[in-house]
Amino acid sequence: MKASFCALASLLLAASSVSARTVFSAIQVDGVELGHGVAVRVPSANAPVTDITSKNLICNSGFVQPVSDVVASVPAGGVVAAEFHHTSAGYVGPDPADPLDPTNKGPVLAYLAAVPDATQEDVTGLKWFKIFEQGLNPQTHQWASDLLFINEGYVNITIPSCVKAGQYLLRVESISLSSASQYPGAEFFMSCAQIEVTGGGHASPETVSFPGAYTATDPGIVTNIYAVETYTPPGPAVFEC
Repeated sequence: MKASFCALASLLLAASSVSARTVFSAIQVDGVELGHGVAVRVPSANAPVTDITSKNLICNSGFVQPVSDVVASVPAGGVVAAEFHHTSAGYVGPDPADPLDPTNKGPVLAYLAAVPDATQEDVTGLKWFKIFEQGLNPQTHQWASDLLFINEGYVNITIPSCVKAGQYLLRVESISLSSASQYPGAEFFMSCAQIEVTGGGHASPETVSFPGAYTATDPGIVTNIYAVETYTPPGPAVFEC
């Protein structure tokens, strides 16, 4: 599942710090790996977005060029595995902070937005609905970030079986809450994958906008992770068929 991209890695690792920093840079569709950067808009830096009013909160910015023009076909009800690593180069060898520093904690979320063309450059004004979230398991005391580390950067996301067929952007986000006792403090790491859902149904989920879905007083964003027993991720409820 891991591939080395040494030329790009030598540049990116020099600019990286051992921190929560992480990048969503590849996908699998029903267990088939598409390849690094294929159908994913990969930011060239692993720096976080911290301003929840920024348009960079949508799909990130400063993408590795050329941006993939692939739109991955995914059957409704299928599973997309999003792959995170410490840098934009993907997996480049042993790294104690790959896919992210295990001492940093937080949720992992995924959203879909219907688009006329999944390769379109403009992502402002899109309407998003949440299809996945993992936060804190109060029984095991594991965060989604712990599972991301254990699973070598992979998180499985099921595309709802009832969504309409068509092209979508899949926004997958890891949030670090280690410094989130006040705003700004939470660190947001996201990318968007370009997919086309086949089959499906006629669902019309309620949607939110980015920016706008999160607020500076949201307890899912402003929280002391060292003093909580329960946690609710930010944003709307997960859409279910």
